[in-house]
Amino acid sequence: MAILIFPTSINRRCSFSLPLRCSSLRLNAIATSSNAAIVWYKNDLRVDDHPGLIAAASKHTTLVPLYVFDHRILRRFDEEGLELLLFALKDLRSSLQDLGSNLMIRLGRSEYVIQELVKEVRAANIYTQEEVEYGSRLVIDIVKENLEDAFLEKDSAKISLWNIPFYDVKNMDDFPLSYDEFQRLNLRVHTPLSAPSLPGVVSDLAWGPLPTLDDLKDFMDESPYKLQDSWSLIQNTTAEYVLQKDRILMSGGATNSQSNVNSLASQIKKKRLKNSAFVTKRGIFVGGGTSNVLNALAAYLRYFEGTARDDWQELHDRLRKAETREGASFGLLFGIILQLGVVSRRRVYDEAIKYEKDRNGGFVSPFGYSTFTVASVADHVCSKEWYRLLASRSQLDSTNRYSISYWRWKGHLIQYAVMGSEGPAILLVHGFGAFLEHYRDNIIDIVEGGNRVWAITLLGFGRSEKPNVVYTELMWAEILRDFIIDAVGEPVHLVGNSFGGYFVSIVAGLWPALARSVVLLNSAGHYIPEYSSVPPSKERKTTGIAWLGARGISLYLRLSVRSLVKSCYPTNTYRADEGLLNEMVRASNDPGVLVVLESIFTFDPSIPLNYLLKGFKEKVLIIQGMKDPISDSKTKVNVVRKHFKEFVIKELDAGHCPHDEVPEEVNSIIREWVTNIESRQ
Repeated sequence: MAILIFPTSINRRCSFSLPLRCSSLRLNAIATSSNAAIVWYKNDLRVDDHPGLIAAASKHTTLVPLYVFDHRILRRFDEEGLELLLFALKDLRSSLQDLGSNLMIRLGRSEYVIQELVKEVRAANIYTQEEVEYGSRLVIDIVKENLEDAFLEKDSAKISLWNIPFYDVKNMDDFPLSYDEFQRLNLRVHTPLSAPSLPGVVSDLAWGPLPTLDDLKDFMDESPYKLQDSWSLIQNTTAEYVLQKDRILMSGGATNSQSNVNSLASQIKKKRLKNSAFVTKRGIFVGGGTSNVLNALAAYLRYFEGTARDDWQELHDRLRKAETREGASFGLLFGIILQLGVVSRRRVYDEAIKYEKDRNGGFVSPFGYSTFTVASVADHVCSKEWYRLLASRSQLDSTNRYSISYWRWKGHLIQYAVMGSEGPAILLVHGFGAFLEHYRDNIIDIVEGGNRVWAITLLGFGRSEKPNVVYTELMWAEILRDFIIDAVGEPVHLVGNSFGGYFVSIVAGLWPALARSVVLLNSAGHYIPEYSSVPPSKERKTTGIAWLGARGISLYLRLSVRSLVKSCYPTNTYRADEGLLNEMVRASNDPGVLVVLESIFTFDPSIPLNYLLKGFKEKVLIIQGMKDPISDSKTKVNVVRKHFKEFVIKELDAGHCPHDEVPEEVNSIIREWVTNIESRQ
């Protein structure tokens, strides 16, 4: 919609060609107290400001901190992410040892590792961080079910979920969905907690060595979740690189993208500083342990003060290069390490506010922060916490029609819904300003036709995160690509409305192995006969015009959203109801919306749809509402009929959003289309 608002079977055997094995856990329980607990680490790799560790230490005389290298979790990491994880775990183990404890390391499926460890130490409780992302929630549920199956219910170890409250939220049921209302609550931010005293280490346990990066690569090669090589290559190839193959920009046998990679590699070969915050081979992101990250944070906050320290100078240089738009550098440099939980968000916020007070005589001004670095840090962690709370509340509010889940893409939470247990896979993609609920009356009906349906809310829209990044049509296409690979796991029939139609066309054009067919619902983009080239890429960055324009558009839309949306439903205006309109208005107040609106000025639909879909021939269906007030449907249909006879066209008496305005008609067309395509496969 172009309204510009704002099951795999369980294998119990764990066998690796590594020194770390599930079999290293002795099945005979050692003589430990029944008052024992396991602290299961996942994305909370620290001892500082760790409520779960504090609660466990206060209630139990025996404590076993545990990290499990589980394929289902590791598959989300690229090589640099795995390196950052290993550095973080090395520091965590050292920190626990300083407190008299240790960190147990295991490789395998979490449910079996934990089951055997519960037997060995006679654990009464397992403390682990509460999650909002579906994959992590699923692993926790499997662990819980496995324990209940393995033990009598009265003897089963209990899973105690903890979270680290950023704001003083008393009751999630009363949590406001509007960011404006939330800000008016003026909730205080909790003060971070110090590391607790821990009970002594259990010497008889086999704690296990930390694997090397090569060990982890070998382990992942044995993963039942490992992608086939062709899909792994697809996921690791950027959209821009694929497009460059059609451009005559070869230099010395390398494309520009390859040249950029070579240039990056040459920079990395430079001598690494002894105290560098960039610890991995590529050295792109801040990494290491808690003290290392806090030192880098101190350098980031003090950017304007200058420094004679080499490690701080290095951080300042990276900051300048990463500041692609105001405030973007913090999320880019620190985002992954914060996602690993090496430092807590409220510790980061506390450090930023302390520095701000130091600069301002002991108080924080109500008119804004004194430097962009303080603002970047505070805005990032507060925004992250808002979207975590919104995701938690949204899952509480899941409708009875279909459940709402969250998937994590590059550290950002993305909302989606899935329904259906068998049949062809279909992915529904909304347009600009909309969200998955724009397909509210399509999902169930299409599923009842014998299909499985996924609907996604793209990054920057609805209840998905709106991070401070540069949004482009290629980025959104890469999100869809990764969602198909990670969440769906097989080729899909792509269905897209408005801008979403252009995004799915890019996916089909650049990575055809992921698409079984394409359905365009009043798609953005053009059809240009005999088009045979791809325009050169252009740099996307914020300009003064985009900055000012986004704010003007935001104000205009808040005043005019209802009339604009209703104009897109000329046949059945009542379908633009309060539920749809209220969610559009709600989302338009979320933090980060203005950055998304700036993308209107950099969006580039210059590659025509017929060029992107040239390899699909008779696998493209165009469903066109002929009363579309946004584009000239009659001209578009005539061009397609005259020049692209291989595309199938269905004309409807509807506006820009036919799937929501006349859902019964569109659902029937899509079901029949998928059946016909599948019969030809």
